[in-house]
Parts: sequence; structure tokens; C-alpha cells
Amino acid sequence: MPPATYAAEDRHSAGSLEEKLAGDEKTLDHPVVVPFEPGFDDPNIDPEAVLLDDDSPYPEVRSAVANTDDPEMPCNTMRAWVIGIIWSIILPGMNQFFFFRYPSVTVTGIVAQLLSYPLGRLWAYALPNVKIFGISVNPGPFTVKEHVLVTIMANVGYQSAYATDIVAVQRVYYNQIYNFSYQWMVVMSTQLIGFSIGGIARRFLVAPPSMIWPTNLVTCALFNTLHSQHYAGIGNRGGISREWFFLYVFLGSFFWYFFPGYIFQALSYFTWVCWIAPKNVVVNQLFGYYNGLGMSLITFDWSQITYIGSPLASPWWASANVAVGFVFFFWILTPILYYTNTWYSKFMPISTRTSYDNTGQEYDVTRILTPESTLDIRLYEQYSPLFLSTTFAMTYGLSFASITATIMHTILFFRKQIWIQSRRSLSEQPDVHARLMSKYPQVPEWWYSIIFVIMFVFSVISIEVWKTQMPVWALVLALIIAFVYTIPVGMIQAITNQQVGLNVITELIIGYALPGKPVAMMMFKTYGYITMAQALQFTSDFKLGHYMKIPPRVMFWAQVLAAVIAGTVQLGVQAWMFTNIKGMCDPAQPDGFICPSTEVFGTASIIWGVIGPQRQFSQGQIYYGLLFFFLVGAACPLVAYLVALRWPNSILRYVNFPVIFNGTSYIPPASALNYVPWAIVGFIFNYVIRRRHFSWWTKYNYILSAGLDSGVAVSIIVVYFALQYPKNGTIGQNNILKWWGNTVSTNTADFGPQGAGTPLSVMPPGQTFGCVPPNHPYLTCVRRIDFWCVLFSTARRRGEAFADCGQVPL
Repeated sequence: MPPATYAAEDRHSAGSLEEKLAGDEKTLDHPVVVPFEPGFDDPNIDPEAVLLDDDSPYPEVRSAVANTDDPEMPCNTMRAWVIGIIWSIILPGMNQFFFFRYPSVTVTGIVAQLLSYPLGRLWAYALPNVKIFGISVNPGPFTVKEHVLVTIMANVGYQSAYATDIVAVQRVYYNQIYNFSYQWMVVMSTQLIGFSIGGIARRFLVAPPSMIWPTNLVTCALFNTLHSQHYAGIGNRGGISREWFFLYVFLGSFFWYFFPGYIFQALSYFTWVCWIAPKNVVVNQLFGYYNGLGMSLITFDWSQITYIGSPLASPWWASANVAVGFVFFFWILTPILYYTNTWYSKFMPISTRTSYDNTGQEYDVTRILTPESTLDIRLYEQYSPLFLSTTFAMTYGLSFASITATIMHTILFFRKQIWIQSRRSLSEQPDVHARLMSKYPQVPEWWYSIIFVIMFVFSVISIEVWKTQMPVWALVLALIIAFVYTIPVGMIQAITNQQVGLNVITELIIGYALPGKPVAMMMFKTYGYITMAQALQFTSDFKLGHYMKIPPRVMFWAQVLAAVIAGTVQLGVQAWMFTNIKGMCDPAQPDGFICPSTEVFGTASIIWGVIGPQRQFSQGQIYYGLLFFFLVGAACPLVAYLVALRWPNSILRYVNFPVIFNGTSYIPPASALNYVPWAIVGFIFNYVIRRRHFSWWTKYNYILSAGLDSGVAVSIIVVYFALQYPKNGTIGQNNILKWWGNTVSTNTADFGPQGAGTPLSVMPPGQTFGCVPPNHPYLTCVRRIDFWCVLFSTARRRGEAFADCGQVPL
């Protein structure tokens, strides 16, 4: 990265840096110019910069994290534990209750972060300074370290535990109602095995200064702003204080969301091109946001922009990789595939999260199941293969590519750093924050090992005592996958703010290994995918504690306790709901408790566990060509590595293929609406403003993100509980919800019937499409030869490609 060019108004920031360096040279024999982390070509750092011994070399970190610490500041207090435990009960319980409802609302950790501050201040003001069993009730002013500890406890379990969906699907789809012991052990094991892996991996993902974890910088900036912390990294730019700036942004974001969130919802789905030609299918497919490719570019809803994460937190080079991947695969390749009718795509909308049968209707999985919820081959052959929209199929291919690209990228680019960190202790990091943290006793790795062993025993008991269809060897394989990928995926996430998901690859593996066992598929996916995801969530919290100088052992017990409380509360709320709410998970449930996530999870268990990937991706099947993305993913990082060796200082050093392949993994359910404005905002703030107004960016960028996020989070809750939840959502249905600004975006081909989108071609009644074997007992089929089906069909070598791929006389 070439040195940044600063505007005249920012020169005083550079001057302060020079003064700081000059002061260091007076006290040191020589300036610190050694490589920060040998053997690691870090795209987030300027290789020509002189590095400071008493601060981070990353301007992002310097602007959000203080380079000082007060070891005497209270942290492990009764006040912090009581408030943290309260949030560990309220947030998981409330979010689990609304998790099964549609529309739903999620009370995020940032709400707890904001509300904990006045609660802590009130505690410090109102309660007496007495001791109970030697513990001070009111140790004085509410400190930033207490605040961080409370927020971490709130963050641990505010989202519904992934394993609770296993319990719900077993009850709803497979009529398996096991006792609370089974449910508790499954949830605890899936949550805390990840915690133990994250703890063991912290020397690779937390201690190294290059592992910046960009999202945490927004949180740190908000903590320091609320507590009026001042430090050198903020710079000495004039203007309003960060505290007032945050307040103004928060209020503006709060009140503005009422427009795209309720009053003028077309501002959220601002598909202005589709409004001009609402019935033109091609225009709506290209420019639409609901089920299109999103070439309209604009939205005025911050919640849509940040659906995949804050663009202000991601480094621009990483955002650029995501944008390049999106443009190539979804704006160039996807239209080519769709409009050439590859995979019979023109009979389905171009971008949806739904699976289809060979008539273009939503796939009815109940038509292929036995009474025991296993696959009935005869019914399956009589009904239809399963088809996917083009973007859905593309996402599967990119997921395959990201798996191999991650391993290859790690071997080529991170191998030296991993080797160095494996031999370096946690107190030997070349970083001021690591040196400050070395004053606190570290958590012994055997603590994490004990957690792992206990949770592994819980896992074995869960799958062996109860009928889960999953053998122990499958559990071990799932944990190996999670463990192997934790460090590579974690390093990529810590640097780029993008996480590579293992959900598709775990589904693929278990679908081949244990076909026809949907419960085993769900268990394997959870232990393989969510274990890694939980490990990285805990690791991210470790890094937050590292930045804010929270004693590691206090962090350990806070995270364990909060995880246990949150999981137990979620299971209790879920059990109460299924017992006391009539028609729970029924599509016609009058109060909206239709369990949308459970439906998706259950359908996936049938697609991958019952039908199985062998009927979709094996040689001779329609999506067989997507498996070649594994080879593409392995080859591309090698090309990037060789190019970087030849031109080490070129812009090509910022090419990161795991991010290119995986950056769009939120599609579906995300769409272009969430990616295009996200990339535009990231370019404006993290490239244009950062280069031209660096001192403004340093002081305000992360506070701007925190203010916008906080305002929207609180406003969503107010809108939901004040205007949408009361009277079962009927408030305003005959006036404000019917005006043009709330209906124009849904009266388009992009939205389609009931939001299902519009295909380019509609199948005539009584006709089907798709790859079928000769003499298959289908109805008459469309006369068309699919390119991919012909190319990869096993019948091609037998001279039967055309019959095998659907050219059946009408």
C-alpha cells in the first residue's frame, strides 16, 4: 500500500506522529523499524511505515483502542457480574421467544452495551458502599472494564443457539421429543466445544497484532466514547467531541429509520428502475432487490446496508475483494447462465432462497417422504428432482471454492506466521497491547482442555443414548473439520472481517457419508460448522477483552457462565412455547409463531439428509459441474501467490481469493440490496475519506458506525413493539401501509406473487423440465438440451446424452 497522501487540514496529525517519533528517539538507542511480524505480508499495514514501539502500527487500531492500561481499575466486581447475568437471561430469553415468530425482531448486544452504561452509573449513584461476605456492593464509579465485561456476557448468547433448531426440527418434522437432559447436553456441547477450541487457538488469533478483528474496533470506539477515554490514536483534530458526534448520529439514525422501516418503506427497497417498468421481467430481474440482481445500486436503509456487517469496519481492500467477487459472479456470470437457460434456470426466478420442482413450483418435500420421514425412492422418481435458482446454485459453487481456497491461501500466505506463533508464548508478542496484557495471569490451556473433554463426553452421551442416527466416528470427523478450519478461517476473518462458512461442506460430507439420515445430518452440520463459528465468536470476544485490557481469567469465567445461562434459558423458553402456544410452527398460527428458521432448517435436513447430495451433485446429476469449483478454489490462491512473488508491491498483493469466493456467502437470504450499497459506502469512507481526510476518519469513522448501528438497533425495537407487534400487526393497515411509498416496490415483477419473484418463462400446465433418464415416467418435457447436463452427464459417454438430459418428444 503506498503511503497515504493527506490534505492540508490533516498535516497536524502527521506532525504529531513525527513529534511522537522524535520523543521515542530521545529515550531509545534507535527507532523501532524492525518488521512487525516476520514472514507475514500483511495487506493492512504500510510496508514503508516506521513502526512505533508504544502503539499499534495499524491506524484503525490506534484510532479505536487506547495504548494505555490501569491495572488497578475495578473489573471483577459484583456490579459487573449482576448486570451481566441479568443480560445473560433477558437477551437470550427475549430473542428466543421472537426467534419463532414472523415478523421477528432481534435485540442485539449493542442494545445491552448502551443500556448497561446508565444502569452501571445508576448503581454507582444509588447503592450504598457496603460489603457482603467481603465483596463491595458499590466499588465506586462504573468503569469501562466493568462495562466491557457486562457487554461480553450479553454478547455470548443473545442469538438463538444453533442447536435449539435441532430440537425444534426433531419435534416438528420427525416427532422426536426427547427430555431436557438431551436438549441441554446438545446445546451446551455445541456452544462450549467451540469455546475450548477458541481458547486453545488464541495464540494464533488473538495475541498477534496483525489479527485486528475489525468489528471489535467499532465496539472499542463506542466504549471509549461513552467513558470519555482520550488517547493518542484519536489524533488532535478539532471539531465537536466524539461524545457529541455519537449522540447526534444516534439520534439521527434512530428517527430516520422510522421512514424506511415503516413510513416510507420504498426507501429501503429503492428499486427505482423497476418502478419505471414494473411489469418488464428482464428489467426487474436485473435491477430488482427482492428477487433480482440489484443493479439499482441505492438504498436509504442502514439496516439493509449492514445486514452483512458494517462497511465502515471492513478494510477497503477486503471490501473491494467482496465487490469484485459479487460483480463477476452475480452481475456477469449469473445473467449469462440464466439467460442461456443453464440448469433450466429460466423457469425459476433468477435469485431466490427457495428450491423448485420440475414445474417451476416450490419443492414439496412431503411428496417424497415415507411415514418415518425417510426418502421414498418411488415417490421421488414420480415427483421431481430438486432445482435451485441461479444465484442459489452459484452460492453453492462459491462455497465449494472457498473451502479449498482457504486451506491453500493459509498454506501459501500464513504458514510462516503460524509456525512463529506456535513457538511464541502469549507474553512475547511484539505489540504494546500484548505487553500490557502480560501483567495479568493468563488462562492455562488445560482449563480449555477440561472444558473440551467434558463437552465431548456430553456429545457422545447425546448421540449414543438417544436415537440420533449419528455414530461417534461422525462426531469425531465433524470436530476435526471444525478444528482444522478454525485457525485458517479465523486468520482470514481477523484480517478481512469476512468469515468462511462450513455449513455447505459439512452438509455435503455427511450427505455422502450417511445418506438418508436427516437427524445425523443436522447433528454433523452443527458440530462441524457451528463449533468453528462459536470458536471464532469467542475468539472475537477474547480480542475485545485484549484491546480493553480485561484480565483473561475473569473473561474465561464470564464467558463460560454466560454461555451456560443463555443456553439453559433458551431451552426453557422454547420448551414453554411448544407446551403453551397452540399451533406452534403451524403456517396458520394466528399470532405469527410459524417458526420460519425451523422450516428452513427442517427443509435443509430433508434436502441434504434425505434426498442427499448424490442426487444433485454426483456425476450425471444436473449440478455436477459445481464440484469443479473445488479445483478452481485450490488453483486461484496459487496463481495469486506466484503473482505476488513476481510483483510484490503491486496492487495484486491485495487479491484474496477466499474473500472473493466467500464474501457473497450470505446470498441467500441476502441479496444485491445488501452488497452493492455496502461496497459503495465502504469505498466512500474507507478509501476516499480515509485518504483525503485521514484525521477526520481517525477521529469519527468508527463512532459513526457505532452511532448508526445503535440508532437503528433501538429504532427497530421501538417500531416493532409500538407499531407492528400490537394488534397482530394491523395498525395502519388501512392507511399508512397502503400509500404509494409502501406499495410501489411490491407492485413489480421483482417482488412477484406473494414475494416469490417472476421467472423468465412459465411452464405450461401439464409440462415439466429437467434432466430425466430415458423412459422416465414424467409428464411431457420441454424440448431443450441443457449444456451443463450434457457436458457432465454419465450418459454422454454412452451416447445417450440427449435422452438423459431431457429432450423428450412433446
